[in-house]
Order: sequence, then structure tokens, then C-alpha cells
Amino acid sequence: MPNLDLSILVVDDTKFSSTIIAKTLNKAGYRDVRIANDAKTALAMLESRQASLLIADWLMPEIDGLQLTAQVRQLDERNNHFTYVMLLTAKESGSALNEAFDKGIDDFIFKSEMTKQLLPRVYAADRMSERQNTLLTANQLLIENNKHLEDKNIVDIETGVGNHRYAQKTLSSFLRHIESRSGAISYMLIEVKNWQQLKREQNHLTCEELALCITRRLRSLVRPMDTLCRIAEHQYVIIANFGNIEHCSISSYRRIHDGVNLKSFRTVSGYFSINIATCICTIDDSTSIPTIEDIETGCQQHIKQAIETDTIVISRWKNEATVS
Repeated sequence: MPNLDLSILVVDDTKFSSTIIAKTLNKAGYRDVRIANDAKTALAMLESRQASLLIADWLMPEIDGLQLTAQVRQLDERNNHFTYVMLLTAKESGSALNEAFDKGIDDFIFKSEMTKQLLPRVYAADRMSERQNTLLTANQLLIENNKHLEDKNIVDIETGVGNHRYAQKTLSSFLRHIESRSGAISYMLIEVKNWQQLKREQNHLTCEELALCITRRLRSLVRPMDTLCRIAEHQYVIIANFGNIEHCSISSYRRIHDGVNLKSFRTVSGYFSINIATCICTIDDSTSIPTIEDIETGCQQHIKQAIETDTIVISRWKNEATVS
């Protein structure tokens, strides 16, 4: 059964022709048939409300059927919609039809066969447009569902440790702890300086294996209660809790730094050396508690200094950064 609520737009600069088509469709039971007498008006109508079927004359002044089709396709792309485009034409040569199909036309009706072909072609367009728009809607729902899942995901897929979202969640919890119960925390940012070079020189699987090797090495170097996260493909953070800020010693940080920087990693593709930069921000309750954004922004700035100076940069919140 045809969908008699199918949205149809008829575009023809000859009012007599567009009126005849509209009457034929209305007589067949179609209730949503609009008429435009030029392409500009048609585009304005589609901007206001989409159509499932566009029936347009090929030869029109200013903007012809092919040009109109190109603009309709752009509009469809923007609106995640499919409009079935059917051209009315007196051209019956194969080259003309091939050109039109290349430009995105879905179907033709030869004007000489209008009486016989119009309704059967509209029925076919009805089925096709409904199927395509159903698929587009389903695909959009899948995209939205995937985004929803990604927004809730707290695990880095390649390495199994926490991701950036989990790092922020942990940091927020630690900051609340020192605000209410005193103590201190450190936020250690580690950046693999030669990661982009490795990506250019090695395949994706090797880089994935290397990321996992770095993660395992870092896990072996941190304390059991410290939190290790991979916040970007080339950056890791270690969030640690201390009873006193004086316990945030440079020796602990250097042990982790050197444990990654000075020992190569074995993969199925061979041995690789990693060149890292490290910076640390320490916070306690002696000053106002910073926001997560303050800490992350400060560390991203300090990591640049660590890269330029080839040192471990340590900053105590509200104090000047020091290097070692």
C-alpha cells in the first residue's frame, strides 16, 4: 500500500504542467503535495520543511533540475535526510541520462510517457525514500547511543587503565579528601616525546603493543594505591595521595621517570626506546584548593618547559615551579 502521507514537492516553471501533476497525485490519494514554480522557491520550501519526493523539470530558467538536485543533496546532507529526486525530461538520449545519473538523480519520467509512468514511479519512490530515511534515522540513533556510551566510558581501551575521564574523577575525589581531611596529593604528567615519530615509523599494532608495554612498566613503578591513567595516546598521569606534602620527594618521581626513560621496551617488532618528559604538581591544604582545570592547564604548560629543558619540572600549587 502506498504511503498517502508521502511529502511531495513538484517543481516546474510551467504552471500548467505542475498543476496537472499535482492533480494526478491528489486524485491518487496523496495528501501532502506542494508546488513551486522555480528552483529558488523550491529550495526555500525545503528549508522550511523537507520532502520525501522531489519531482522537478530538467529544463528551468536560472537553476535547472541538475543544479537543483545538487543543492538538495547538500541540504539533505546537512539535515541527515534523503530526498528521492525524479526529473521530468524530454531528453531521451543515453548520454543525457548518464550525465544526470552521475549528478545524483534517482529516476526520470519522459514527458511523452507522463500519463503512464507518473504513479508507478511515485509508488517506487515512496518505498525507496521510506527505506533510506529509516536507515538514516537508525544510523543516527546508533551514533547517539555510541556517543552516550563513550561519554560514560572511564577505561582506555588499548591499555585497560583509566582514561582522561577517570583521571578527572579520581583527581576530584583526592582534592575533596585533602580539603576535608588535610594531607597532600601529587599529579604527575608524563608525555612520550617521540610518540609521533614512532607512529610514523611503525604500524598501528606495534604502537598499541608499545602503549601496553609502557602502561605495564608504569604499573610496576607506582605504589599500589596510586592511580595510573592514560589521558591521551602520548600522555599518562599518576595521581598519588600523601600524608604530608614533604613526602612528595623528587626521588620518587625520578625513579618513575628513569624507569621509563632509560630502559627499552621489547615488542614483537623489536626493542624500542622511549623518550619522556615529566612534570609534577603538588597540592595540600595550606592554600586554596585548585580546580581540576587549573591543575591540568598548569601541567600542560609545565610539560612544555620539561620538554624544552629536559628536566623534571615540579610545581607546588601557588608556588613557583622548580626543576631537578
